[in-house]
Amino acid sequence: MCSEPDAPQHPTAPRRVVVTGLGAVTPLGVGVPELWRGLLEGRCGIRELTGEEFTGLPVRTAATVPVDPAGLLPRPQARRMNRAAQFGVLAALEAWRDAGFDGSGTEASGLSPDRVGVSVGTILGDASVLVGGDRRLRERGARAVSPLTTPMTVPSQAASQISLALRITGEARTVTSACASGTEAIGQAIDRIRYGHVDVALAGGAEAVVTPAIMASFAAMRALSTHPAGELPSRPFARDRDGFVNGEGAGFLLLESEEHARTRGARVYCEAAGWGLSADAHHIAAPDPSGTGVALALHRALRDAGGRPADVVHVNAHATATVDGDLAEANALRAVLGATPVPVTALKGHLGHLQGAAGGVEAVATALTLHHGTIPPTIGCAQTDHDEAIGLDVVRGGPRPLPGHGDLALSNSFGFGGHNAVLALRRAGQGP
Repeated sequence: MCSEPDAPQHPTAPRRVVVTGLGAVTPLGVGVPELWRGLLEGRCGIRELTGEEFTGLPVRTAATVPVDPAGLLPRPQARRMNRAAQFGVLAALEAWRDAGFDGSGTEASGLSPDRVGVSVGTILGDASVLVGGDRRLRERGARAVSPLTTPMTVPSQAASQISLALRITGEARTVTSACASGTEAIGQAIDRIRYGHVDVALAGGAEAVVTPAIMASFAAMRALSTHPAGELPSRPFARDRDGFVNGEGAGFLLLESEEHARTRGARVYCEAAGWGLSADAHHIAAPDPSGTGVALALHRALRDAGGRPADVVHVNAHATATVDGDLAEANALRAVLGATPVPVTALKGHLGHLQGAAGGVEAVATALTLHHGTIPPTIGCAQTDHDEAIGLDVVRGGPRPLPGHGDLALSNSFGFGGHNAVLALRRAGQGP
């Protein structure tokens, strides 16, 4: 039998987990300041796809990152990464530095590499690498296919590249659960810290699937919005919502045990208090219209956080702007939270749907909402055109102060196939 020498004992009771760093690369720009400023200002990162490869597609509207990520990384490193991994490394490094660690990695930061982990949610990562390899094989033969095609195709590349960049050896896990991937990756990292497996973890999501075949497939499903790019095409909770807008990016939280953060005097954004999962078991793509599965994930997140519905002060909704999905989520929120209005915001009007990265970016925004006491508005759903059947207190028109009562904020993510994940964050310095 083999055991780690001098391995720390697992705690007898779960440890509290806090958020001490944030990082993001989104259609609003590179970095958390660009994300937060864009959300508060109501800016939209959705644009028209102009590349020749998108000509002839029935929908050419997407939320793409406006900067080439490869230009922000050392060239030898960038050449060995797919686009999703590039996003992931940039966002993870920002979160790492934001938490006060040295950008050179774990040892330069005074950390034991084996006590740090990485947890990344993604669906495909970057589908273009495999597609490009197949095209070169067909057009020019086997010798034209790069040996990097396979390592750059696997969805786990973002996690491995983050671990390489920072010399993290504790673990580098990848979670794939459709559009709930980023949130589930964060939840898994919370538990790894709670129960003593690691002390620090970078957790979030990274995705880059704005490719012709993916766009064509979503269009064939009639899942994409057909509203023009210049007219806020993603319209969460609006009467005329007609589908989501495909997007790309990455978002990461730096999580650590509360005792670890206090020992080093770290700034704390909020507590990562709990999370919940469920499955609809309803349809390959369509949500369960009753919202029963979503409600179960909400209940489990609250219970895991030691909270009650009355403690919820804000919800960052999944709300992709599909007709059935938004209504199912609204039904679940009303069923769980009761008659008391809770301010709800949905960010896909600004960002589009970042797929496996959505939960990571939206968790970053939820942490900032608690930290700054300000709720960003929902764009694409004006006061005059919201769907009254939704029955939620949707924040519209401009930012709103976070209510003073209550201490929990929920960040929701739901994916094709019935994957439901909910993250519960708590204001810093408060608890059950």
